[in-house]
Amino acid sequence: MRRRLAGWTALITLSITLGGAAPASAAEPDFGAPEVVATNLTVPWGLGFLPDGSALVAERTTGRVLQLRPGSDRVVVARIAGVSATGEAGLLGLAVSPSYAEDGYVYVYFTTATDNRIARFRLDAPDNQQVILSGLARASIHDGGRIAFGPDGMLYAGVGDANNTASSQNPDSLNGKVLRMTPDGGVPESGNPIPGSLVYSLGHRNVQGLAWDADGRLYVSELGQNTWDEVNQIEPGANYGWPIVEGRAGDPRFRDPIVVWTTAEASPSGATIDGDTLYVAALRGTRLWSVPLDGAGGAGTPTARLQGQYGRLRTAERAPDGSLWITTSNRDGRGNPVSSDDRVVRFPAV
Repeated sequence: MRRRLAGWTALITLSITLGGAAPASAAEPDFGAPEVVATNLTVPWGLGFLPDGSALVAERTTGRVLQLRPGSDRVVVARIAGVSATGEAGLLGLAVSPSYAEDGYVYVYFTTATDNRIARFRLDAPDNQQVILSGLARASIHDGGRIAFGPDGMLYAGVGDANNTASSQNPDSLNGKVLRMTPDGGVPESGNPIPGSLVYSLGHRNVQGLAWDADGRLYVSELGQNTWDEVNQIEPGANYGWPIVEGRAGDPRFRDPIVVWTTAEASPSGATIDGDTLYVAALRGTRLWSVPLDGAGGAGTPTARLQGQYGRLRTAERAPDGSLWITTSNRDGRGNPVSSDDRVVRFPAV
């Protein structure tokens, strides 16, 4: 096993044709001018935007997908069949196809009674849900769940170790990994480090944030166990160390994170990039971390925003108009909800 892992970490970084990255911005959103878009939701998890600027949000425990517009009532646009919401499991990530104007697809990552899977559907036929990947191990904890399209048009997924740490170091398992797939769930013709495999990187515990910078570099936020939470800059084929390593190891077999926090400061979930700033939603830390990126795959000193103002934060997403949206996760069994929880809040671009 050790020789096999060493081979993985020695893999040459593969070139991917990238495009469509978000433009740089000169200033942070206006955190002093919040607009509450929705209240009284039940653990909003995945969040994505349609071409018209409205948002879709997935509720973890109900299996509902809601359409949100500032100043308008929410609309239930789909109910995902087979969702089994126990512990941290349920309806998790949501992504809108980058070709939505042509194909109309919305993608969701969710837990069933037997596995985690990814499916897609169209809003004009929401009951016709096509599974594109199934068989990911499920558990009441560490299900991962974030999905997002990269600037290369491929669909990426953060898959947790499902409370089986050995899977993270097993290249034949899809758990404890970042996966990269075509929009129909297949293995891309190029760019993945092992022919015939969806595995893009390994050695992960519970990735819940995926974001790309303007040069196409992928960053993920990852929940640690008892000591260190992480932000990792992902290279195809790299090994990020779990469960052998938590945090920085300085071990040449593994790639170190570019940011670490104590678990009390973070428990990081959703992530998004606006210009040269990575925003990471923190659950236990009850704050939004603002992480300056250095343009070369590294990071400067993070700054805490919104500390304690909204409770546990699950998701952060940059909208097409440049605003920043967050979702709270105070009704997930670990928070202290107020009467309006859970909420979706929008912060306008400056």
